[in-house]
Amino acid sequence: MSSLTEAVLAGADPEELRRAPVPEEYLAAHLRKEDVGIFAGVEDKDVRKSLHVGMVPMPELAPDEVLVAVMASSVNYNSVWSAMFEPLPTFTFLERFAREGGYAARHDRPHHVIGSDASGVIVRVGSGTRKWQVGDHVVVSPIQADDQEPMTHHDGVLGTGQRAWGFETNFGGLAHYTVVRASQLLPKPGHLTWEEAAVNLLTAGTAYRMLISERGARIKLGDVVLIWGAAGGLGAYAVQMVKNAGGIPVGVVGSEDKEPLVRALGCDVVINRAEIGLGGDPTPEETITLGKRLGRIIRRETGEDPHVVFDFVGRATFGISVFVVRRGGTVITCGSSTGYQHQYDNRYLWMNLKRILGSHAANLQEMAECNRLFDLGKLYPALSEIHALEDAATAVRVVQQNQHVGKVGVLCMAPGEGLGVTDPELRARIGEKQLNLLRDPARIPG
Repeated sequence: MSSLTEAVLAGADPEELRRAPVPEEYLAAHLRKEDVGIFAGVEDKDVRKSLHVGMVPMPELAPDEVLVAVMASSVNYNSVWSAMFEPLPTFTFLERFAREGGYAARHDRPHHVIGSDASGVIVRVGSGTRKWQVGDHVVVSPIQADDQEPMTHHDGVLGTGQRAWGFETNFGGLAHYTVVRASQLLPKPGHLTWEEAAVNLLTAGTAYRMLISERGARIKLGDVVLIWGAAGGLGAYAVQMVKNAGGIPVGVVGSEDKEPLVRALGCDVVINRAEIGLGGDPTPEETITLGKRLGRIIRRETGEDPHVVFDFVGRATFGISVFVVRRGGTVITCGSSTGYQHQYDNRYLWMNLKRILGSHAANLQEMAECNRLFDLGKLYPALSEIHALEDAATAVRVVQQNQHVGKVGVLCMAPGEGLGVTDPELRARIGEKQLNLLRDPARIPG
C-alpha cells in the first residue's frame, strides 16, 4: 500500500486516498517553545534563527475537522510576528486555547506549526463533516469561528471564539499537512495553480471586508481610495478591488521599481513615499506637513481628497491618514506593521465628521464572495515569488525585511510550479501574463 503522500502526488482517486495510511509525522515549518527568549535584547530578530523545518507529530482529527494535504501555502505578516515572538509568543495563544479542554488541548505542544494560507487536497474528513469529501480541491480561510457561540451566527469575526488559524491555533498551513475546521474551506478556483490559489484568501479576504463588505467602507463608483503599501500583499488586492468597483485607486509605494507593478494592477495614481518625504515615525508637526503634501498631490491628480484611506501600516501613517481623508470620509485599518500606538490630531477627526473603522480578516461568507471573484477571473493572484517549504524561513525573512511585492508563495507538497489547474479553458482566456502580473516575466510560461 502506497503512503498517503505518494497517493496525493500520484493524483489518486478518493477511494485510494482513503485506503492510504495517514503518516504518524509530517514535514512542517514550526517554532519551538524552548526558543521563545532567544531575541531578548536583540535588535535584528532574524526569523531564520527561530523558524525550523522538520518533522512533527500528526494530530488527531476532531469530528468537525478535515485533514488537508497542503500543496502550497504563503507567507503573511502574522508569520513574521510568530517567528519574532512578538507582540507576545504565540505559545501563549495555544496554552489559552488548550484550557478549553477536549480537542483544543491538542494545540498546546512544544512546537507551533505556523501559516495562515493553503491550497490542497482533502485526505480525511471528521465524522461531523457534511459538505466536503476526500479528494476535493480546496483553499483555506484563515479564520476559525466557534459555531456554538451566538455572535458567530451574526458575524463569524465578531465572535470571541474566533481565532486566526496557524497563528492563534496550531497545525497551520506551512507544512505538508494541515488540520482545519470544515467551516474554513472553500473550493479552489480551477484555473489557478496550487501556488496561485494559496496566496489569496487571507489578504484578499481582508481587503474585501475592508472595502466592499457592508461591514467595511462600502466603496462605490467614483470613490477616490488612498492605499498605503499598494505593492504589498494587502495593497495589491485593494488596488484590484477599488478598480473593479469603479473607484479611483491612489497607491503609495516605497520605491520606484514598484510603481510599474502597481500600475499594472490597475492603480490610477502612484505616489512614491519619497515624494512626500515620509521616512520613519513622524512627529505630530511632521504628520500635518506630510499630510498637506500628500493631499496636494492627490488633489492635483484626481481633483479631490480621498473618500477612503486603506491603512494597515499603522503608527508611521495613521496620523496622515486621519488628516488627509476628506470631510465625512473613512479611515479603515486592519493592522499596524510599524507599531500599534497611533497618534493623530483628533480635531481633524471630530470637526470634519470623519470615521475610523477597525476591520479584522473576514467571515466565511465574505471569504466566499471574494473567492468567487477569483473564480470569475475578476481578481488575479498577487504572487511574486515562490520558495520551497525547506526554505520557509528565508521566505518569512523576505517579508520581515519588506523585500517583496505582493505575496510570497511556498510550495509544500507540490513537487513543482504550474500544477493543480483543472479549468485550462478559463486560464487560457485570462492569459498567463494577467495571472502573473507581479512575477518576473522570465518565470511566466509562454
